[in-house]
Amino acid sequence: MAKSALLKSSIGKKYWMALTGLFLCVFLIGHLVGNLQLIFGTDLQFNQYAYFMTTNPAIKVLSYVTYISILFHAIDGILLTIQNKKARPVGYAKNNAAANSTWASRNMAVLGTLLLVFIATHMVNFWAKMHFAEMPLQTQTLTNPMGQSVVYNTTTGSFVDAAQVQMGQLELKNGKEFYIPGSDIKFAEGYKDLYKITVDFFKDPTYGLVFTLFYVLSMVVLAFHLSHGFRSAFQSLGANNPKYNGLINVIGLGFAYIVPALFAIIPLYLHFVK
Repeated sequence: MAKSALLKSSIGKKYWMALTGLFLCVFLIGHLVGNLQLIFGTDLQFNQYAYFMTTNPAIKVLSYVTYISILFHAIDGILLTIQNKKARPVGYAKNNAAANSTWASRNMAVLGTLLLVFIATHMVNFWAKMHFAEMPLQTQTLTNPMGQSVVYNTTTGSFVDAAQVQMGQLELKNGKEFYIPGSDIKFAEGYKDLYKITVDFFKDPTYGLVFTLFYVLSMVVLAFHLSHGFRSAFQSLGANNPKYNGLINVIGLGFAYIVPALFAIIPLYLHFVK
């Protein structure tokens, strides 16, 4: 009964909103660090990062926790909005909400909905392609001790002259080993080339520009969402002390504007500079 009340009550919903929100803030930092390799790293480094994020067992568990947190955070926010409206079915005779709250705090549901649209679009264009679509491969062709380009027959344990092998479409095994289809002959080692997919997507002169602008606008929405959400999360968890409120507000505003700004720089760089 106590657990049910914790989930159904307004205080309980705010508590879970705060926990999932702060967890997603940690996710944003990790995701940003990885994505910044599109600017400061090499194509190989970014593809190695993408491979690690999709194959490491611990990261896979964290990924599922992240998906659940996003859904829980969104549903909890919708339920809170409905619950708050039911609590005040009749508007005040004189409403001056702007004097007591920020624009972001009054529009968190709208901001959250817009972010859900962005997340869904983002996952379709990149996450789904990395996991399920046919992708170009960034391969490092094997060489024998004499430096010649070769393939390796894992059955016989010997090198084979590449010119004698019918190539065709490579088959990916073990995440980063490429074989001649239907055989045990390994042609190369490498990774799915998510770097190429991402750069080509944003550099396209038509839809690339549209999605770049959409991405930047979504980061503006994220900044507004975080500007209220980060600080209110600590309040919901009871960390509301005059000694620390100032520091929390400074950190919250810094996080709310710096993190989305860095995310926004990535597509702008890929489209206009890369």
